[in-house]
Amino acid sequence: MELKLKKRNLAIVLLDIIGSTRFVQRYGSLVAATHFQYHDRLARSLIYKFEGREIDRSDGFLCSFDRPVDAVNFALRYQATVPQKTKLQCRIGIHWGSIIEVEQEDVYVAANAKRIELEGLAKNIAARTMSLCSSGQVILTREAMLAVKGRTNYMTPRSTRYACIGLYKFKGVREPQILYAVGESIESLQPPKGNDKVRRVGGSKKIKSRMRDRNIKEWFWWLLWRLLGLEFAIVTYYWFKFVSVPYNRTIWGIQYFDWVDWVTETWRLIING
Repeated sequence: MELKLKKRNLAIVLLDIIGSTRFVQRYGSLVAATHFQYHDRLARSLIYKFEGREIDRSDGFLCSFDRPVDAVNFALRYQATVPQKTKLQCRIGIHWGSIIEVEQEDVYVAANAKRIELEGLAKNIAARTMSLCSSGQVILTREAMLAVKGRTNYMTPRSTRYACIGLYKFKGVREPQILYAVGESIESLQPPKGNDKVRRVGGSKKIKSRMRDRNIKEWFWWLLWRLLGLEFAIVTYYWFKFVSVPYNRTIWGIQYFDWVDWVTETWRLIING
């Protein structure tokens, strides 16, 4: 039989349900199977909606997309909707690269083999990228980021933002990989630490929200912490001013703050030269 192989550039998406084994142990096989099937119907509807192809399914999905923007839009829509409906948390890795599509013969498909399979390093890179993700996170390789940059469409959420999360060394992959996170909140953009198959080499430890990207919730916390800091500074100033008067310390019985006199005198000397 002649092998049917086709080399293509595709967006490879690995989606993994976090804690699926623990879920089965806790609720039993029957309940878990019903729950996972509900999850799979929701996920498949989004795969088809964004013109993707389901390649394989285990504790999640292996998918391919012709256009990187469809892969990113699928991942963002999934993370924004499916976990809330299923109470299952997931992580998603996306890579854009050259891959071999293998079309199986009808005789094997009749024996329940997959019609299309993927072979190549791109699949391994996508899997390593996915393994890094925290709950609810979507991570892209540099190749996927370059392919999707500036190619958003009407399906892309307006609040979408990207961040470079660092340099990582994948086990079995020669060159270190620059990775990016995509999401709709600053929490989804934080760099993961690494694992036994992916080692963090360098990059920022924390991604800060840019002013133009902040939503109402982020602005609220940004202002709250600064107001609390300002309030603390004002209270500290007046407290120090109060205890620096010996009479006040005597009245209130706080003589153990005598060191304030030394601090005040030292500061005066420094100011006056």
